[in-house]
Amino acid sequence: MGYMPSSAGRPAAPFTPLDFQLVLLRRMADHNPDLVEDARRALGVSLADMREANKRWQAMVRSPRPRPAAARYRSVLGAPESEGRRTIGELECAVWQWPVPLWPDLRFEVLVGATGAVWTEWLVRAPGAPAPRLAALEDLTPWSCTVDEAARAFAPARPLEGTAPTRWGLAFAAPDASGVRRGVVAEFTWGLLQRVAGGA
Repeated sequence: MGYMPSSAGRPAAPFTPLDFQLVLLRRMADHNPDLVEDARRALGVSLADMREANKRWQAMVRSPRPRPAAARYRSVLGAPESEGRRTIGELECAVWQWPVPLWPDLRFEVLVGATGAVWTEWLVRAPGAPAPRLAALEDLTPWSCTVDEAARAFAPARPLEGTAPTRWGLAFAAPDASGVRRGVVAEFTWGLLQRVAGGA
């Protein structure tokens, strides 16, 4: 892949959908480094490439004059694969979804309010893709499900504030293989399950 730094007046290379997948992976590396390593190799990029992509993304987000998040996603990912409307409570928002080659059964979804503000940015199950079977703790393996899938399967689930804007948590009770219900906390990055803690 390779990156050309902006020097001697040369503009930086454009940020691509591949780069964005590396940003998703970089945020997941703290929890599942082995899975991230396998995914990185499948994409044919180096660890340095992943670090550089994340560095460039952070520079865009933290720029003194950052581009609005909604515009940034369209610039990086292109036109959404699908666009629609959704009502949440009494408010309506736009729903944009893009394919993510790393996870063919998922889509990267952005919810955009009437003012153009991004409400949510996460991975969701693609329309028509089969949902995972979630009946017990053993089904909750890394990258197996999304936030909304876990919340539905193990309702009632209590949302928890994450340690970063792209992280979420859910607290709920679920049966183990022997049928004993155990309280757990499931941790998600970009809406995708990373790990489950507790179970005692």
